[in-house]
Amino acid sequence: LAASFPSTSIAHTSTKRIRVHVHNKTADKLTISSDIVTRDDPQGLDHCTLLLTIKLKMKAARFIAFLSLAAPSTAFVGQSNSPRARVAPLKAFPYKIGAKTEGVLINNRFVVESLQKVLPQDVNMSEIDLLRFALAFPDETEAEKAVMNAIRWRQTTGKHIVDAAREAVTKATANGGWENDIVRDSAPHAHVINEFITPKAVITTSTEDGDLVYVIRASQIDDKEMMDKCTVEQVCDFFLYAKEVHNIVANERSAKTGRMCSVLFANDISGVRKAPDRRFSQALTSSSDQYEDLYPSLAGPTMILNLPIILQAFVGLLKPLFPKSVQERLVFKRAPVLASLKELTPLSQDPEIRLKFVREVKSLLP
Repeated sequence: LAASFPSTSIAHTSTKRIRVHVHNKTADKLTISSDIVTRDDPQGLDHCTLLLTIKLKMKAARFIAFLSLAAPSTAFVGQSNSPRARVAPLKAFPYKIGAKTEGVLINNRFVVESLQKVLPQDVNMSEIDLLRFALAFPDETEAEKAVMNAIRWRQTTGKHIVDAAREAVTKATANGGWENDIVRDSAPHAHVINEFITPKAVITTSTEDGDLVYVIRASQIDDKEMMDKCTVEQVCDFFLYAKEVHNIVANERSAKTGRMCSVLFANDISGVRKAPDRRFSQALTSSSDQYEDLYPSLAGPTMILNLPIILQAFVGLLKPLFPKSVQERLVFKRAPVLASLKELTPLSQDPEIRLKFVREVKSLLP
């Protein structure tokens, strides 16, 4: 990583440039300084120089978690203790955003039907459930392995999570709308974690086209205090439950509307000043593989939004820290509407702000 830095490099934004100087490169750390250069001050001499020391031996997962608490590869999923075998890598974009459900089914009918034949009699999985596995694993044998691994988890380690999510969604939609408090209060360990994971920091909304947008503002989660009261496993269960709820809603919506529903990740880095608590990082790291194993072809683009100016200079170096399937989905952008919010609650309470935000999201999609 250190060897890849030139002695001086320039990163451009819409109104500023960041001039980066490498002062010291060793085997385990990199010291750099940067001048923020504006049009009015091209030399950057009147600006405070920022000095960073990057420990190159920092675990990639902690650095990723510092940038984004919700990238799919580290997306708050349960610990990697499910009885599963590794299968072939998944495709990053198995279908276009907005693809017609019937057309995608027709193109993958052979694999879907082969998966239906191997399902145990006591397992009920819809065509859309199976279609997502067929999309991620076009090879029939690999798809069967992936489905059976997911079923094994759903019947053992994850059974209480899956059952709780299904019951919560059924109750939340009983009156034809969506009662979000029912879903929040039904989450595993909600009596402890809901104190920290609130709508101020984490929220799910929908685009005008029907895709889910999962928004997280990391700076408004007191992860240290939360981890003092919770275990890593409890936090993993809580966020895995959220993913199961997303999966249920997205698959039902895909069948009902005739349009494949995806989950778009909007990770707002506004206000982040430090890396997350080590125990929280452990929860994120341990979940890095399971999201795509359990919910293949569900995640759309991952947007890392409102990076501090100093980090915008290193976007090209950050991508390789993510798994390949995630790299192809990553979008680093500014999101002014999101950045203007002091907290995320207006996205659920103010229809005008929500509309501005979801349109902003659509404009940022690759």
